[in-house]
Amino acid sequence: MSNMLLQRRQARPSVKTVTVDISDMKLSRSEDDVLVTYSLGSCVGLTIYDKQVGVGGMIHCMLPLSKIDPEKAAVKPYMFVDTGVTILLTELFKLGAQRQNLVAKVAGAASPLGKEETFRIGQRNYTILRKLLWKNNILIEAEDTGGSKARTMYLYMHDGLVTVKSEGKEVPL
Repeated sequence: MSNMLLQRRQARPSVKTVTVDISDMKLSRSEDDVLVTYSLGSCVGLTIYDKQVGVGGMIHCMLPLSKIDPEKAAVKPYMFVDTGVTILLTELFKLGAQRQNLVAKVAGAASPLGKEETFRIGQRNYTILRKLLWKNNILIEAEDTGGSKARTMYLYMHDGLVTVKSEGKEVPL
C-alpha cells in the first residue's frame, strides 16, 4: 500500500468498513464509511459518488443481463448489471445525487481463466455496464478492468477516493 493511502487511513480512526458482497449493493452518506468489495474477477464492481451531496454507492454484479434468469433477478437484482445498476442509480437519486455530479469508476470484468474463456462473462459485464451508463449520460472517469487478476475495490466516502488492490498493491483509481 502506498504511503499516501496508509496516512489517509491512520488520519481517520473512526472509519467503518461496509462490505459489499457478491451480488450486493450498498449506499452511504456517512463520511466515516469505506465501502469495499472483494474478489472482482469476471464480476464488475462499480462505484458512483456525488461529491456535492456526499452520497455514494457500490455494486458487485456477476452477470450482464437479467433476462437469462428473470426469477433469480427478481430475488437478487444486484446479481445482474442491467437490473442492479438501474437500482443503484435510482437509489442514489432518491438520496439527492444529481446526474451531472456523478463520478463513476469501474473495476473487475476480468477473464480469470485466460483470454480463451468460453463465455467471456467479464467482457460482457463491462459492455453492458458501459452501455447502461452511456444511456444515462454518465461517463466512466477511471477503471481497472480486464486482464486475468482479481481485484478488491474501495470507496472512501469522505472524499470519493476509489482505490483498487490487486496482487498486493493498492492504488488510487
